[in-house]
Amino acid sequence: MAETFLIPSERIVSKIYIVRNRKVMIDRDLAELYGVQTKVLNQAVKRNIKRFPVDFMFQLDKNEMENWKSQIVTSNSAKMGIRKQPMVFTEGGVAMLSGVLNSNRAINVNIQIIRTFIKIRELLSTNDALQRKIMELEKKYGSHDEHIKKIFATLNLLLLEEKTKPKKKIGF
Repeated sequence: MAETFLIPSERIVSKIYIVRNRKVMIDRDLAELYGVQTKVLNQAVKRNIKRFPVDFMFQLDKNEMENWKSQIVTSNSAKMGIRKQPMVFTEGGVAMLSGVLNSNRAINVNIQIIRTFIKIRELLSTNDALQRKIMELEKKYGSHDEHIKKIFATLNLLLLEEKTKPKKKIGF
């Protein structure tokens, strides 16, 4: 029976960065999730380099690396003492990793990572749809603000008049 490794999606999301306007994951973070050394992950990629075009994987340049380091809010000297610019993998690159890292853990973790990328994409598209709806409502009803204010002002006047009118006594 295959072992199932469950990693909280929050942990995966915390390892997704935006570089070159793309959602990516750093090689060392992926290696940690897969339970292998970073050099093992990178060697597997190098042996199968044709599977990783530039839109699936690329190396951070010096500026991107400094920016990435500044995003990590940790004092872990192992992460901050990086000598070599890391490789980063887009969603397509992460999907391709399942073919080159062939362990049960790698397959299960990969499925979780891909599902997390899909959830993020769905959330972003939902936000776009909501934003479009709000803009449509603003266009349609934006000019009604003054009319609505007048209606409320009139209602308030009516309520005040009702309160200030002397009440008739009931009875004899």
